[in-house]
Amino acid sequence: MALRLTDPVGPSAASSTPSAPVAAPAVLLFARAQRLIATGDLPGYRRLFAEAAEIEDVHRRYEARMRLLEAGLGVKGRTPAAVGPAFAAVADAALRLLDAEPREPAVVNVAGIALYELGELTAAERLFAAAGRLDPELPHTQANLAEIARRRSAGLDGPLPLPSGVRARLKDLRDRGRRAADRARPATGLTLSLCMIVKDEEAMLGQCLAAVRDHVDEIVVVDTGSTDRTIEIAREFGATVLEREWIGDFSAARNVSFDAAAGDWLLFLDADEVLVDGDGPRLRELCGRTWREAFYVTETNHTGNLEDGTAVTHNALRLFRNRPEYRFEGRIHEQIAHRLPGFLPERFESTNVRIEHYGYLGAVRDAKEKSRRNIELLERQVAEGLDSPFLHFNLGSEHAAAGDSEAALAAFTKAWDMVRDDPAKTAYGFLPSLSSRLIKAMRLCGQDAAALARGEEVLAFLPGFTDVVFEQALAARALGDGDRAAELLETCLEWGDAPSGYSATVGCGTFLALSALGDLRREQGRLDDAEPLLHRALVEHPRFLGTVDPLAATMLARCADPATVVTTVHGAFDHVTPAARFMLALALYEAKAVQEAEVELRAVLDAQPDAAVPRLALAEALLSQRRYAEAADEALMVDAAAACAADAARSAAFARLAAGDATGAARVLDHARTVGLPAGEVALLDAWRAGLAGEAGSGPAPLPAAATEPLMTMLEALLRVTDVDAFATLVGLVDALPLADRERRERLARLYLRRGFLESAADEWIAVVREGPADADALAGLGWVAVGRALPEDALLFAQEALSLDPGHPAALRILERVHG
Repeated sequence: MALRLTDPVGPSAASSTPSAPVAAPAVLLFARAQRLIATGDLPGYRRLFAEAAEIEDVHRRYEARMRLLEAGLGVKGRTPAAVGPAFAAVADAALRLLDAEPREPAVVNVAGIALYELGELTAAERLFAAAGRLDPELPHTQANLAEIARRRSAGLDGPLPLPSGVRARLKDLRDRGRRAADRARPATGLTLSLCMIVKDEEAMLGQCLAAVRDHVDEIVVVDTGSTDRTIEIAREFGATVLEREWIGDFSAARNVSFDAAAGDWLLFLDADEVLVDGDGPRLRELCGRTWREAFYVTETNHTGNLEDGTAVTHNALRLFRNRPEYRFEGRIHEQIAHRLPGFLPERFESTNVRIEHYGYLGAVRDAKEKSRRNIELLERQVAEGLDSPFLHFNLGSEHAAAGDSEAALAAFTKAWDMVRDDPAKTAYGFLPSLSSRLIKAMRLCGQDAAALARGEEVLAFLPGFTDVVFEQALAARALGDGDRAAELLETCLEWGDAPSGYSATVGCGTFLALSALGDLRREQGRLDDAEPLLHRALVEHPRFLGTVDPLAATMLARCADPATVVTTVHGAFDHVTPAARFMLALALYEAKAVQEAEVELRAVLDAQPDAAVPRLALAEALLSQRRYAEAADEALMVDAAAACAADAARSAAFARLAAGDATGAARVLDHARTVGLPAGEVALLDAWRAGLAGEAGSGPAPLPAAATEPLMTMLEALLRVTDVDAFATLVGLVDALPLADRERRERLARLYLRRGFLESAADEWIAVVREGPADADALAGLGWVAVGRALPEDALLFAQEALSLDPGHPAALRILERVHG
């Protein structure tokens, strides 16, 4: 044959999914058709189409007819006279099918092939063009058109030597073919129903419905117990609202919405999913493609926190024909694909209609406690006896979202063990996500070498999966192999992002890899290499805010003026978002550019006055400038219900006490107890207050062990801002800690050394040495004091004394390296 319908299809190609049943009717009819064609029994071949028409299932009926047509196209013979009758029979059968349903691209193409083989090039050309018009991705139509052009250019467009009976039928077949080509156009007038299930979705529902309402004919909303304005909002958009009790089963709720929908097509969305502006007409256009059963849209799942630009894309089945058999199963992560004709890939289409999904943002997940609820539902399914790789994959995903890497790894491993040896594993739609998430969980659990090896295993059957290479790079970095990590990140940039069919993380082949490579170079001290990589990542992908901090930190480490850093970062954005300003402020603060950090934080709060974390950060910036009263006022503006309320109360109390305001501190401490500041810290702050107020008597009351670390942190904070007076009022509380005298002195000495108070550090360590017994830590500490005073001979002497007591003492060995290096 000169032309093909599709890639060859036969009995062995009956299934495209691991669980699809064998298409017995099509297999049997295909085999019988081949025998009848081979023996020239064309009347018997035609009767098989009547048998196929009796198949009850619409999809199996279509499959059987297509296999019969394929069998006819496979007729063997060297001359037109030998094969002409079979091609005429195929053309007649295909055109009869098109009389009943003209919108079947594959059947249109078959009719074109049969007429081509009969020499009717014009009719065949029109049919090929019509097939391509319906389905531009239909295999071979363009090649078929090219073959007609080649045949004409070679002067081979004359009539063929066909049997007289076939020649007598050509005009009728030609005319019917032209009419079929003209009728092969998308349907019009079909309706679309949007189906949703909701509960307490007032924050997102309006945005979802506003984006889609003009592109659907009906909205059906099943509410499972909302206590906010969700139902009211849905009705404002004209939705039919069905109120149902929540029974812990997502599929049951979804199926209620489907049962109530009247449209020819069903679109299902969640309230946190939004149709991208401008994609509505394309969505609507899909309804005319009646040769499809379902459509995949490109869904972008926004992840992370602060909407920092991290996201994952995947192909999500969201639109399908309204048939009663298309219903969901599964309490959670409900599935419908197994109800659709997966054995007919031509019935599905991946589209460029885009959906933005915001439900995986950290703030949204925390507010709705999704992970906890979802884990409970999944575990209930396990208890009910379900045990599938998809269930364990979903359980691992929920544990990962909740931050429990160990539990996630256990669930992912169980799912992996269930599919890894399955020859058809690549047909599992969730396999790419399972693979990448398993490797990430291994890495997060410290199994970096194993993660690298598993990555190689995955890439053998999922080639070009950039996410896996990115995880391998992070594992190599964790193992200390910076060169290997850099090589892998370069590979990510060479490959680019993986196809959406892999449910790929956006950026693994672009900004995430650029940012990671820049940060790696920064860690290696190659700042000149790091800065351009990080700057490129931010300029080319400003939505990814994770680059702001490392870029600013790198520039500041290279001694760039803070104002230049601010200008550079701001210049990467058309509009600098509060989140970008906040991350820039953190980098400035860490580099001691406190005044510039304050400016950024105040800009954040101008835009988001209720933002608790930036408010607390501003208080810390003010503390760093010893503007204690302002710092306390800012910290006390943090809402008591905020997650950082206890931290804010600590900062406010510290500010009042550092300013010597015992009365104000007492009021703040009452608030601190209310918002849950740990008792050990409250006891510490109250002891400081009592000392300021003269209530301590002959000495401070004993402090709990839990006050030790907070006290040392506060003392270091006061030394950082050189507030010697406040330090003097607080340092006396060290004696109230339940520590041995030697440990108290050692802790203070290390603190003094870190902050550059060398004389005070020396006094503490000398006291330790004098009190005995000999102490390698104290001797090494005195050695570092000598290093700080530029006394190398003394430093060597102290280091050698320390090593005589402890030959492997790390601090003493570093002194030798410093002095001799």
